[in-house]
Amino acid sequence: MADPGQLRLLALIEDHGSLAAAAHVLGLTPAAVTQQVARAERDFKVPLVLRGPRGASLTAAGALLAAHGRVIDRQAEEADARLAALLGHLSLRLRVGAFQAAALHLLPPALTALRHRHPHAELSIRDVASHQGIEEIVEDRLDLAVIASWGAPPEPPPHIAVHSLMLDPLVVVLPDDHPLVTDRPLRLEDLRHESWVTILAGHAAREQFDRAALAAGFTPKIRFQTASYDVAQALVGTGIGVALVSRLALSGVPGTVHREVQPRLHRTLHAVTRADTALTPLADVFLELLRDVAGDVTAPWS
Repeated sequence: MADPGQLRLLALIEDHGSLAAAAHVLGLTPAAVTQQVARAERDFKVPLVLRGPRGASLTAAGALLAAHGRVIDRQAEEADARLAALLGHLSLRLRVGAFQAAALHLLPPALTALRHRHPHAELSIRDVASHQGIEEIVEDRLDLAVIASWGAPPEPPPHIAVHSLMLDPLVVVLPDDHPLVTDRPLRLEDLRHESWVTILAGHAAREQFDRAALAAGFTPKIRFQTASYDVAQALVGTGIGVALVSRLALSGVPGTVHREVQPRLHRTLHAVTRADTALTPLADVFLELLRDVAGDVTAPWS
């Protein structure tokens, strides 16, 4: 098989008219180029270069091979240009996914700051359930995903990085006329006789609640199950029950109040990215902005 480097060398010799000029373009010594020409003539088993007092020219065989060398050069230049365009595009691209509460409360301030710093950024945002976030990064459908975990942190593949953003405490939401709406600290066992609006069975948040209720010595009477903290709060507002809701997801539904509860439960919010973000540098920039926003959000909770 022809050596592409030898074909390109022949093209340079023909274009520049001498071995010395070709050597200069390649950053080699004339002696090194002479050796490469000799090796090419041995490999192809035919004379390729005619040397004379005014420089060098190619034989018919050398000219034929040089034509292919120019094709290689053009393709290499096109590859360089396309790669540069791709890297330029990737350096401006940021595809973000987040679950609802994070999309409402964390993304907007961070996106505003990012737009000021990088006005030409190409942004796309979409809803992503927490259990889907890591897969979306693995499959290269997102550059950064904001997810939540209850209990053990997620364990991603080696090429994926999970960055902690904040702890999001859980509070109990009650109807505002509930007898337990007092200044007295609430314990979970105080709510053992209540009807509950909970997250759907099988969800990590529900598993956390079930473990906490068991540790508090009761089996909760579940009136309604939902996938949404918003729905849970709306139902509490009707007076049909109480609910554990993350503080970030509190929506202030009329007719409801919230109280801290012991033992203190929380979920952890994470940002997920590829471990190597060299091709998508805006992911690192956005991660730092999210950390700043998370700090601002949690500061009043301390």
